[in-house]
Amino acid sequence: MRTIAKFLLRNRGFMAFMLCMVVFRSAVADWNVVPTGSMQPTIRIGDRILVDKLAYDVRLPLTHVSLYRLADPQRGDIVVLDSPAADERLVKRVIGLPGDEVAMRANVLYINGQAASYTTSGYQGIHDDLRDPAHYATERYGALHHAIRLSNRHPSPLSNFGPTKVPPGQYLLLGDDRDNSMDSRYLGFFARNEIVGRAHRVIVSLDSQHHYLPRGNRFGTALR
Repeated sequence: MRTIAKFLLRNRGFMAFMLCMVVFRSAVADWNVVPTGSMQPTIRIGDRILVDKLAYDVRLPLTHVSLYRLADPQRGDIVVLDSPAADERLVKRVIGLPGDEVAMRANVLYINGQAASYTTSGYQGIHDDLRDPAHYATERYGALHHAIRLSNRHPSPLSNFGPTKVPPGQYLLLGDDRDNSMDSRYLGFFARNEIVGRAHRVIVSLDSQHHYLPRGNRFGTALR
C-alpha cells in the first residue's frame, strides 16, 4: 500500500491531467476517425472530425445522462451518435425531425410532401469512384443544402421508401453517400438521447489509399 501511495503522489499531476482529458472528451469535445465512406463527399474516409459534445446537451461525463438540454438537432446537422441498433458509433445527417413525414422516390427526397431539388455538382479525389463510378448533386430543401453521392451502377435497394412519419423524440438520419450508407432506411429512427454531439469540421485528414499521406487541403474544413 505504501508503494502505491508513493506512486500516486509522485504521478498526481499526470493523473489529474489524464482525468481532465477523459472528462473533456466525454462531455465537451472529442475527435473521431471516419473509417467508412457513408458521408462522402462531405466527409472523406480518413478524416478526423471535431465533435462538439455541448451542441445539444450538458451531459454527465462518461454517460449519456443529460443534465441540461441546450438545443435540439436541426435538419441538416451532421451528428455523431452511439447506436445500439448499429452496435457502433455513427456519423450521419439529420433529415427528418420529430413529426415530419419523409419519403424517397428514386433517390429524390420528399419531406412533408415537398420534393427536394437537385443540381449537378462534381468532386475529385473520391477513391470509391474508381471501383464504383458515381455522380454528385447538391440536394436542397428549404435551408437544407448539401452534396450527395449517387452510384451509377449499384443503386441502394432502398432508394425508394416511405412515406414514414418520424415519432416524437426520434430523428431520421441519412448518409450523404445515399447508395452506400447504413442509416434510418435500414436501422430505423434514432432516439435523441443516442445523439452525442455535432460534427463541425475536419481537424486532420489522412489518405489511407496513399500510405496515409495528409490531405492538407482538408485540414480545418468546415462541415456543412
